[in-house]
Amino acid sequence: MKSTRTAQGQERLQHGAAATPRQAPTFFQLIPPNPGIDFIKLSPKMAIASTILVLLSFSSLFYRGGLNYGIDFAGGTMVEVRFPQAVAVGDVRAALEQPDIREATVQDIGGGSNDFQIRVQAGETEMGSAVADAVKRGLQAKFGEGSFDVLRVEAVGPKVGKELWRQALLAVLASTVVMGIYIWIKFNLAFGIGAAVALLHDVLITVGALLVFNMEFDLTTVAALLTVVGFSVNDTVIISDRIRESRIRMRKEPLETVMNVAINETLSRTIINSGTAILVTAALYALGGPVIHSFAFALLVGFIIGTYSSIFVATPIVLAVERRTARR
Repeated sequence: MKSTRTAQGQERLQHGAAATPRQAPTFFQLIPPNPGIDFIKLSPKMAIASTILVLLSFSSLFYRGGLNYGIDFAGGTMVEVRFPQAVAVGDVRAALEQPDIREATVQDIGGGSNDFQIRVQAGETEMGSAVADAVKRGLQAKFGEGSFDVLRVEAVGPKVGKELWRQALLAVLASTVVMGIYIWIKFNLAFGIGAAVALLHDVLITVGALLVFNMEFDLTTVAALLTVVGFSVNDTVIISDRIRESRIRMRKEPLETVMNVAINETLSRTIINSGTAILVTAALYALGGPVIHSFAFALLVGFIIGTYSSIFVATPIVLAVERRTARR
């Protein structure tokens, strides 16, 4: 009896569109309405891949000794300058070797040795304006008056940086928990657990990618993580809602078949929606300049991982929880 139902379920998966006719939309379809891909069968392999990515994220955290905190969290003063001609990074560092400038880090952000980002670690008593003035004096003494332009100056005290980091961490965790509760209320506990795990998965892997590529972690990156949480949960809601609809019209089918049909029916929408967001974010990363590289990179990775997790993380967890509940 069970084998007969399973065979019927597979047939329904392959011919779901014919068995339950849906009015063909008038807009362009990237893929057929029901391509018949067995996503549930692929989920164990994807679970291994997700585990490896999460472990790599934690390994990168320990290997690098922490995130590459920006001025927002680490505290200190950041000065961006531009020279009309190419200048050696070593000469800029030499100009900043002064008693009133502590642990200055110089980075070529333009790629042409014209634009530099100078970061000075925060002290207990130094004011940001005083540090910025010291940086300007050092550069003027080395390269001359009017030899460079100051593009941007940011300063954050160490105590303020620690408080901002605490608030940012709470914001990301709170958004993840609230989104999971929302899915729980809208559907049931199994869907809420699946959504919460998928969102935590997305955040961890996105942060891991920032670590691997040594991207700066600042308030704009936190904003990107919050955006990723909202984007990922939106796709999860769409798939979950289709699963709920499919369970009503496919009551005799096993749950894994219902989930496969639901994911296949929403696959075209998922690819078009996520693909558009990914293409725009990729353009933002490539053309937006170094100031927003970390923000755009976090969005790019997060959108890709968020789309993946809605299918291969949230849905299999819902299936596992539902099976466990049914056995009880």
